[in-house]
Amino acid sequence: LIELQRLKRLERTGWTLRGLPNGTESVASHSFGVGVTAMMLADEVKARGLEVDCERVLRMALLHDWAETRVGDMPRTATNYFGADVRKAAETTAFADVVSGVGPGEPEYKALYHDYEQRSSLEARLVKAADVIDLLIQAYALEHSGAAGLDEFWQVAQDADFQLPTVAQ
Repeated sequence: LIELQRLKRLERTGWTLRGLPNGTESVASHSFGVGVTAMMLADEVKARGLEVDCERVLRMALLHDWAETRVGDMPRTATNYFGADVRKAAETTAFADVVSGVGPGEPEYKALYHDYEQRSSLEARLVKAADVIDLLIQAYALEHSGAAGLDEFWQVAQDADFQLPTVAQ
């Protein structure tokens, strides 16, 4: 738990790299936004008659960025230099280290993280969609308070494939 406290102070580097001040957004505040958004998406999916495990959605949303306590919030631009596979391997190893020895929840946390990374369930795809939606909401809010140079964040939405065809209908 003490290690996870770092997420409250760990800045989201995308904003910092664009010249926005420290305190613009922490990883923990982003995770909160993802959790709220994922909960609302799950409620919408349920209202449309699809089965979704809301507890699984919330757990996954809470832990999806825990690896960043060890590897930091790596900006997408960094991946251009060492590749997505290296980044994913580092984050997976870091996540395993973070949850190592936490008690009876460890296997479940690892399974949730693996599912999130693979997008193998509806719940994982909803959380990934929530991750991107939270980013876009933050970019929108920042632009409306005067921030500029955030166009590349909108590209994330155009490139996103959440594999949610049944939900999109």
